[in-house]
Amino acid sequence: MLSGIQIGVVGSGIMAEAMIKGLLRDGMVVPEQIVASGPRAGRGQELFDRYGIHTTTDNVAAVREADLVILSVKPQVLGGVLREIAGHVAHGALVFSIVAGARMSNIERVLSTAAIVRVMPNTPAQIGMGISVWTATGATSEGQRAQALSILRALGEEVYVEDEGYLDMATALNGTGPAYVFLLMEAMVDAGVHLGFSRHIAERRVIETLRGSVEYARQSPSHLAALRNQVTSPGGTSAEALYHLEKGGLRTVLSRAIWAAYQRSRTLGSQTQEKGGDG
Repeated sequence: MLSGIQIGVVGSGIMAEAMIKGLLRDGMVVPEQIVASGPRAGRGQELFDRYGIHTTTDNVAAVREADLVILSVKPQVLGGVLREIAGHVAHGALVFSIVAGARMSNIERVLSTAAIVRVMPNTPAQIGMGISVWTATGATSEGQRAQALSILRALGEEVYVEDEGYLDMATALNGTGPAYVFLLMEAMVDAGVHLGFSRHIAERRVIETLRGSVEYARQSPSHLAALRNQVTSPGGTSAEALYHLEKGGLRTVLSRAIWAAYQRSRTLGSQTQEKGGDG
C-alpha cells in the first residue's frame, strides 16, 4: 500500500520515530521514501544515523513532495505549523495526524486538504504493541484508508470509530494510559524498596507481575472483578491491601484523572482551532 509513495513526517519526536521504525521494520517502505522534519538538526542526525531517512529542519521541505503527510507535533505549536505548510501540501495528499485534540475540520480548513486521518496512538507503539484509535474524513479514499491502516498495524492493534469525539476519550484512556501504569509501577517499586528489596529486584518483580497479570487478563474470559476475587481470600493479605486502596479512593482518583485528561484534550482542541484560524 505504501510502495513508491513519498512520506513527509512533520515532527521528529518519540511517536514519529515509532512510526518510522515500524514502517521500515515491516518492510513497507524504504528509507528514501521518508523525509522527517524537526526544529533540532541534532535530532535529525540521530534519525538519519539510525534509519537512513532524509531529515531537515524545514517543515515545508518535508511536505512539498509528499503523498502522505504525518503531523506529529505538540498541540500547542500545531497552529503555527499548519500555517507554515499551508499551500505546500498537495491537494490530493493524505494528512495523517496524531496531534492530541486537533480537530480534522481545523486541519482541513487551514491546509485545504480534505483527506485526513486522525489517530490517537500510545507509547507501546514503539515496540509494536500499541493500541491506536482512529477515524477519517469522508473524503478519504479507500486506498488512503488502507495506507493509514498499514501504518497503524505496524504500531500494534487499531480500532476505527466513526465519531471523532471518541478520539478525545481515547486520548484520556489509552493515549495517556501508559502514564497511569508507570506511576502505579513506580509506587509499587518504592513500596518494595521500603520493605527491604533492592530497587533493581523490586523493579524486576513489579514488571514481571504486571506483565503476567496483563497477559492473564487478556487470555481469560472472566470479568476483571472475577480475576481480582481469585487472589483475594477472606481476611488475607490481598483483602487487607485492597481495603486500604479503596479507602484511599484509588478508583475515584483514577476516574477523576482520566476525566481531567479528557477535558484537557477537548481544551487543547479548542485552542488549536482558534490558533489555526489566526491570520
